[in-house]
This record gives sequence, structure tokens and C-alpha cells, in this order.
Amino acid sequence: MDPAAVLELEGIHVRGRGQPRLEGVSLRLRAGERVALLGPSGAGKSTLLAVANGLITPDRGSLRWQGHELARGARARRRQQRRIGTLWQDLRLIEELSVQQNLNAGRLGQWGWPRALLNLLLPLESAACAAVLRRLDLDPALLDQPVAALSGGQRQRVALGRLLRQEPLLLLADEPLASLDPRLAAELLELLLEAGRPPRALLLSLHRPDLLAGFDRVVGLRAGRVQFDRPVAALDAGLLEALYAGAAP
Repeated sequence: MDPAAVLELEGIHVRGRGQPRLEGVSLRLRAGERVALLGPSGAGKSTLLAVANGLITPDRGSLRWQGHELARGARARRRQQRRIGTLWQDLRLIEELSVQQNLNAGRLGQWGWPRALLNLLLPLESAACAAVLRRLDLDPALLDQPVAALSGGQRQRVALGRLLRQEPLLLLADEPLASLDPRLAAELLELLLEAGRPPRALLLSLHRPDLLAGFDRVVGLRAGRVQFDRPVAALDAGLLEALYAGAAP
């Protein structure tokens, strides 16, 4: 057990068709660490993130949250999951709702259903939402706009703003830069790295090894197994070549 770890995964195994989706995966995420997850398509990166945020229960292995075994009761598990925020590649914004309502969706785990329903009727916590938009270099005048009216770059920032409204201790991101042009990808990555500063931890799945600057560690995953876990400064071209050898382009 690592007392500085936010999340610890030990010997994680997830069954798959033909071969395991994850096999014997161990990973520690410590407060303040920003960790990149690399690997070819089908390596198990999305599965690993789904285990980390509780969407998938592994067939074998153990998970510890802040030094304690992951809770088994539904209520206690939900309390832990409120401190884990995920930025999905498809963003999962509600297009018909306003920017403010989407930002406040990050608070639903703390609010409960009565206040969540009220969020559909009234503009709640406007000052806090405006502060998040300013932090992301967006105009607070967008709060009343429907998400459907935003540009792609604005959508990305609103999705990250929703994550910040959640105030998680662990940030997970599933290839959030995959569909972005280079300029937008660089801007969003900078925001994510900033959001992952202490006391938070960040685990971000990437498909581009050239974007590793700013991360503390890099984990290479291939065929459901960890191939390496080391500081970014200790990564060399040979490791990357072996990680992607024979993978489809």
C-alpha cells in the first residue's frame, strides 16, 4: 500500500473474447502526478480507464482508493466515484441544454435529485459557473447559450468545465485529443495538465507519443498488459517502437 496514492490497481484482470482485455495490470496514481497512457488500438486503454472510474468491475485483482479497499456497498461506492471525473472522447454533453446546465451536471453527485431537477428549470450557481468559464478562457456570456450553438473547441472546454465543477481528486481522460486539430489539441492538453496539478492526479489516454511533454510518467499498454511504466524523461525510441510494432496504423 502506498500512502501517497490516490488510486492503486493490483493484478487487474478483465476477461474478453479470445484474450483478456486486461491481464495482470498494476498501476499507482499519486496525488499531483500527471500520467500518460499509451498503446495501440485495442491495447485496453479504455478498459483500464473504465476500471479506474468504476464502470467495469474486474474479474480478478484489487483496487484501493486513498489507501482503502474500494467500497463494496453501492452508497459508499458512489461517494468514492464522485471524486473521480472522466472526460470522454465524445464529450457526452447534452446538446439541448444550456452551457450553465451542462456545467452544473458536474455537481449532480453532490446535489441529489431534487436540486438536479431544479437545475433544469433555474440558472443555479451562476457565479461559480462564470468563474469556471473564465478559467477556461471562455466568455461568461455563453452561460445561457445551448451547447448545440457552440464550436467544437468551445464544446471541449465546456466538457472540461463540467469536470472542474465536479471537483474530483482523480481526473481521467479517454483520448480527448483524438479528433481535434493540432491547435485545439495543444490548447486542451495544456488545460488538462493544469487541472491535474496537486492535489489532483491525472491519467490521460493518448494516441500521440509526441505530446508527452508536461507529463510526469508514461505507461505503455499492449494486448492488455503493461509493457513499461517510467518517467517521461526515461522513455526512449526503442520502447515506443516495441509498443507499436505490428500495430495497425
